[in-house]
Amino acid sequence: MTENFLNEIRKINNLDRAIIRSIVLEKEKSSVKVGLITDKAFTEEDRINADKIVRKYVPAAFGCVAEISKLSPDADMVRRKITEAVMCNFKALSVTLEEGDVRVDKTDDGFEYEISVMPSIPSDGVCEAVDAYLEKSYCGKFFGKCVLNGKSADELEVEEEHENIEFEVPIRRFAISEFSFLEGTEKQESAVYLSDFNFESEKVTVCGRIEDVRERTYKNSKDQEKVYYSFTISDTTATLRVTYFTRMKSVEKIRALKVGDWIVCTGKSELYNGNLRFTANVIDYGKTPENFVPEKRESKPVPKYYTVVKPKPFSDITQADMFTDTSIPACLNGKTFVVFDLETTGLNATPSSGNMDKIIEIGAYKIKDGVICESFTTFINPQKKLSDEIINLTGITEDMVADAPTYEQVMPDFFKFCSGSVLVGHNIAGFDFKFVDYYCAKLGYMLERRLIDTIPLSQELLFLSNYKLNTVADKFGITFNHHRAIDDAYVTAKIFIELIKIKKSLPKLQ
Repeated sequence: MTENFLNEIRKINNLDRAIIRSIVLEKEKSSVKVGLITDKAFTEEDRINADKIVRKYVPAAFGCVAEISKLSPDADMVRRKITEAVMCNFKALSVTLEEGDVRVDKTDDGFEYEISVMPSIPSDGVCEAVDAYLEKSYCGKFFGKCVLNGKSADELEVEEEHENIEFEVPIRRFAISEFSFLEGTEKQESAVYLSDFNFESEKVTVCGRIEDVRERTYKNSKDQEKVYYSFTISDTTATLRVTYFTRMKSVEKIRALKVGDWIVCTGKSELYNGNLRFTANVIDYGKTPENFVPEKRESKPVPKYYTVVKPKPFSDITQADMFTDTSIPACLNGKTFVVFDLETTGLNATPSSGNMDKIIEIGAYKIKDGVICESFTTFINPQKKLSDEIINLTGITEDMVADAPTYEQVMPDFFKFCSGSVLVGHNIAGFDFKFVDYYCAKLGYMLERRLIDTIPLSQELLFLSNYKLNTVADKFGITFNHHRAIDDAYVTAKIFIELIKIKKSLPKLQ
């Protein structure tokens, strides 16, 4: 059905090379929004005709609209996408590619490209796979070929494998204040910080204020209905979901607990479906110390070597454009920034009860002395099924992440890439930083919170109808493939530099 729909859309004059960007169902509004991308200027009549075609394919009970945007990629954007396609589909070829091995030329109706390949590396099917990859992101036609470069495997510079030093981060604890028994018989002197509680243990004690309490029922092996409780507690460093199965002798005491009460829970923690599950065996009373200020958690040291994802040198061709202002604001000299963006399995950036969404792609660029000089990009295997909504929104499929490294493999390399840098992003404070901070911390790597968010910076310096990434990019004449981390990060890096040129000083760190 999607193919038939697209064929009809492409019969419209200025949408003859259009692709589907997204299909969003808004259940609350009973409406469907279809996002289309074209590489040609389009008219209001084109939009009306697209609306009519969308109407044919959407049930009458739903409202519908076609949203059309124009995207004209440049040769450098296509070159990056070709490199990404090779990395995803042809591992042996990707490790031999060097800067300059992919050449791209813009034609009247698309792009022609060449990939330089060593004679010993199989190249069958490469261009076909790359074409299919490009067509998911960009309009137009693509004509590619692989050419032999005459190099041999002996000429490759093989990096020596190194092993990083293992370092176990100490678990922080605080002294429990005002302890008293509710049902236990053993006094608990200290509790683990909830933000450090990411390990399995047969016996561990935590303490926090009740944020939520729910009485639930279950059936035991004898088909008898039993009561259990679900508490959400906080010690100001993090929150934790606590499960407690009642005993006859204490059920009324537990039932009397309410939101705002402070409790001490001793029990067992275990991993279940990738998340930590804590079951309390005993609940007593107790608090954090008066005027509790969490001590700073020690971080694992920056890894000495990259192991899985290694940065690549990056040359920003457009920065050498003779028509572009290439002057570097003095405030950028001597400073390093990492601009990054993520794609995730959802929008939940709050790890309450361990229900945190997963990262599926990281795209990052390093800016030194005002020049974009390195890139860091990888898919991440979330070890869970991707929703149709995320696949449609990002274009990232199950196959693309199936063989990707896990966050446990990626985050040490990302932490190293970010070391010593100010972190920059579009809504970094409200979204992206929360994810990388959470998944780095789970491994013992404590990111320093030195952030610049380009949303408030744009609001300060620009007058726009909204401050979405594509709107700000349009202001500076930057085109890109939205909702892919590596493209969003690149555009954010460009926007950041342009904003600093306007402001002529750095904003206050968040």
